[in-house]
Amino acid sequence: MNKESGDRIVITGATGNVGTSLVRLLAEDERVGQVRGLARRVPDWSPEKTEWSAVDLGSEDADLTKEFEGATAVVHLAWAFQPTHDPAATWRTNVLGSMRVFEAVAAAKVPALVHASSVGAYSPGPKDRSVDESWPTHGWPDAAYCREKAYLERALDSFEYEHPEVRVVRMRPAFLFKRESASEQRRIFGGRLLPGPLARPELLPFLPDIPGLRVQALHTDDAAHAYRLALHSDVRGAFNLAAEPPVDAGLLGEMTGSRPMRLPRAAVRSAVAAAWNLRLLPASPHLFDAVLRLPLMDCSRARDELHWRPERTAVEVLEEFLEGLRQGAGADTEPLRGRKVG
Repeated sequence: MNKESGDRIVITGATGNVGTSLVRLLAEDERVGQVRGLARRVPDWSPEKTEWSAVDLGSEDADLTKEFEGATAVVHLAWAFQPTHDPAATWRTNVLGSMRVFEAVAAAKVPALVHASSVGAYSPGPKDRSVDESWPTHGWPDAAYCREKAYLERALDSFEYEHPEVRVVRMRPAFLFKRESASEQRRIFGGRLLPGPLARPELLPFLPDIPGLRVQALHTDDAAHAYRLALHSDVRGAFNLAAEPPVDAGLLGEMTGSRPMRLPRAAVRSAVAAAWNLRLLPASPHLFDAVLRLPLMDCSRARDELHWRPERTAVEVLEEFLEGLRQGAGADTEPLRGRKVG
């Protein structure tokens, strides 16, 4: 199928963790005629049917309406995690940039918008049962990531009211990992100087077991599959995306052969805060607080309406990611470039 006869999909943040998986998946999709990837830096990577545009969503000069003209759908993935010490900077890119995306979708008369929300948009919730998409999305206010994701949920509420002709889908995935994202995620959350080779079970005499540290994970390719299904359907609204089982110290201990050791939440938070204040750790103590309060998600709606099921368990996802971390794995895009440290 040539690009004139198939769907034209525009993807913001197309060179990142989710973007690379979705671009690759759509390039192989016979129903898609053209994929236009938007990124701050155009990669050398050139999948079939894919064209690139250098666009900075944080810039008011970006002509997004022109980029979106003729598109059958826009998938909005672009997100800046850093600098965590300058929340105004991430707000400009993540919130104001997203608002420009929404406005351009309406101006270009794009029929569908698929937005990357997150489990981080949810208000604090239970760890002993799962919640569906009706759980409140007010985020954890101290963490910039959660605050921004929650704000955009409200912005989309207004957008849908003002533009009922646009089909809006909100994906709320768990933590997303794949082998190629290992180096990027080490830089974002652990810092550039954290040696990836240290992610070896034999070097972990014990695992911190922190009250509330029970989360969900998902392979990035499985998330991309859900995005593709949403593009080819008429669904609207929010979808939780996660794999089983939930991840906690007990599961990680079984995977690595390390013994979980109970540690006070306050002590660990103080250590994280000290490292963050000294610029030794990019991940903020506010994000640490949020993670301990995130609810577990029920993914029944994605299973029933999208007919989506993850192909990999959370254990398989983490095993692949840790292997990539040890090897300094990456991909041929600027955000995912591989780098081995130590």
